[in-house]
Amino acid sequence: TMFVNKKHFTSAIVGALVALSIIALVLSLVRIEDVTLPPTVKYGMVFDAGSSHTSLFVYEWDSDKENDTGVVSQNLSCDVQGQGISSYANDPAKAGDSLRECLNKAMKVVPAGKQRDVPAYLGATAGMRLLREQNSSAADQVLAEVTKTMQEYPVAFKGAQILTGEEEGAYGWITINYLLDSFTKYSPKAHMWVRPEAANIFGALDLGGASTQISFMPESSVMNWNETSKFTLYGYNYNIYTHSYLCYGQNEMLKRLAKELIAVRGELGVDHPCYPKDYNETISLSSFRTSPCTNQSDPRLILGDRNVTLEGRGNASGCLAAIKKLFNFSACGQRQDCTFDGVYQPPVRGQFIAFSAFYYNFKFLNLTKGQSLATVRETIEHFCTRSWENVRSPQWKRLPKYCANANYILTLLLDAYKFNETSWNNIFFRMKAGSADVGWTLGYMLNLTNMIPAEPPTRVKGHVPSLWAAAITFIILTLALGFAALLLLLWV
Repeated sequence: TMFVNKKHFTSAIVGALVALSIIALVLSLVRIEDVTLPPTVKYGMVFDAGSSHTSLFVYEWDSDKENDTGVVSQNLSCDVQGQGISSYANDPAKAGDSLRECLNKAMKVVPAGKQRDVPAYLGATAGMRLLREQNSSAADQVLAEVTKTMQEYPVAFKGAQILTGEEEGAYGWITINYLLDSFTKYSPKAHMWVRPEAANIFGALDLGGASTQISFMPESSVMNWNETSKFTLYGYNYNIYTHSYLCYGQNEMLKRLAKELIAVRGELGVDHPCYPKDYNETISLSSFRTSPCTNQSDPRLILGDRNVTLEGRGNASGCLAAIKKLFNFSACGQRQDCTFDGVYQPPVRGQFIAFSAFYYNFKFLNLTKGQSLATVRETIEHFCTRSWENVRSPQWKRLPKYCANANYILTLLLDAYKFNETSWNNIFFRMKAGSADVGWTLGYMLNLTNMIPAEPPTRVKGHVPSLWAAAITFIILTLALGFAALLLLLWV
């Protein structure tokens, strides 16, 4: 009887260990199955409140890639109707109301269960910088109304703020290099994250309505450290030069150009070399007082609200000469490390992405395909001599501005930033990289959500820990089972 009891006891123990082993294997396999489930998608949104218009961008990324190098994709791009929020200085409530249509669209693409966790930001750029300079209380009221509207929506609103020009330039630089994988890449062969060559870091050229920015990594030996923006991204240090020029965006440039032409002639009818032949535009001198860029008194101008008619002449060379007068190149003397107005800049280095108005103007002229500088000049000169009477298509309403804009871009890139015949080929006119628009908004969100860590990534992608856990657990339990069974059999 004792033998039978021991035998039954041994069988029961062995059966229990087998059951435990099977349960452990099943649980481990369940963990393997869990790994294959799709990761949770997270969202973020940023309003780009520019000087001439506002746009909303909604981004999404896999939650398991946050604080890593996961790809952020653009889910939605929505252009707000009307002008920029700075145009509502006299009626701030309309600034907030203008955002509702795009916010409603965003609520349709973000699942309802995730909306309250969506970080939402509004960044205002040069238009609001000018308004703050002209009327700080009005700027504050506009931001307050924008904040009020944003807080009505079920998102994690993080605030509305006015970016400095240097922040705008730096975030654009981050966006470009993030989208182009310039900071870090995963190497399947090395099973680790590696840093691409420094030569793959791109510079950023941004042209808006009220300001323009240049950002790039110069040679460290020529860097003026007072002009440096420093970043630590993925464990590497980056020292970039970035500078913003307020009042040198294309819309403010056109106003300054018109004011200069009128001041020189002082007549009711003034030739405008950049406008097409047979095109006329009437403006009021009072319009110059709406912006700090043109509000300064000029003894050549008779004060008053009289109207002046600008008469197009289609003079390509005259247009270029008039635009060059908007820059104070003499302030640099003979210095090569200077752009204009006495502003320091080291020599341009590497490849550049030119976006925003740089891209839109050259896209209109079909000049974004890497044409030589000689071809670009020839195309612009030919375009500038076109007659307005030959153009009847209503979608060309901005056509009178393109001659001035194109010549302004040439002057800014060649005379100010000092690109030349050779380095011109390093400028690429783009508006998208992958699935996302190029601009400062993505870099802004990545920075504020800490999605680009200062330390290098440590996780090894493609590694499934639960698979190893299942195998090791099963082997250990099997060995334990065999050893226990052997001891019990010897005991019997």
